Amino acid sequence: MKRNVLYIEDNEKIGSWVKEELEQRGFSVQWLLTGEGAEKEVNQQDIVILDIMLPGLDGFTVGKRLKKTAPSIPILLLTARTSIDDKVDGLQFADDYVTKPFHTDELVARIEVLIRRSGGIKSDRITLGNQIEVDPEGQMIFDKHTGEEIILTGKQHQILMYFIRHPNQVLTKEQIYEAIWDEAYITGDKTLMVHIHRLRQKLERHPDSPEIIETLKGIGYRVKL
Repeated sequence: MKRNVLYIEDNEKIGSWVKEELEQRGFSVQWLLTGEGAEKEVNQQDIVILDIMLPGLDGFTVGKRLKKTAPSIPILLLTARTSIDDKVDGLQFADDYVTKPFHTDELVARIEVLIRRSGGIKSDRITLGNQIEVDPEGQMIFDKHTGEEIILTGKQHQILMYFIRHPNQVLTKEQIYEAIWDEAYITGDKTLMVHIHRLRQKLERHPDSPEIIETLKGIGYRVKL
């Protein structure tokens, strides 16, 4: 399910990078270089990501206007300004404040939290392929045709949920292993491969020709939503 982001950032290098990272993770991003025209766009969004140091109207002014226009749309300030005064001023209207430099995983986690709190993410089931449904709230997996729950082991469940948290993103074996096992990946280790194989046997109609967990040879895996 696409989440719509209004992103206001005048630094083209940073803006291009953040937009690409978010789109790889399943977001739809509308990027503006200034706050001009943002009020006309905000009601179509699930969240606003806003820089403070903008040409023309600064981010504080733009943010206050957006919050007045659309009180229910969360605003995340993403800025190089780190002073306590700036944070206090920003949090008078914004819902979160992240300083540069930042890691995209943290940014995405904060975005997801804000959208959930605002009601932007519904508890509708997510469909994987033609036969699997996932309840993202209860984190239960079902066969869509029979309605029966599919029981996964702890690691299988963690791996699948990690894919769902990173939709449409190519994930390396190293990324997945280190996120799930919380230890460094050793080249040649087959542990993840075995778990992916067994997970496919439970989810895929044809495990040898998988439709849900896609292999990108020499790179890693991807689950498309």
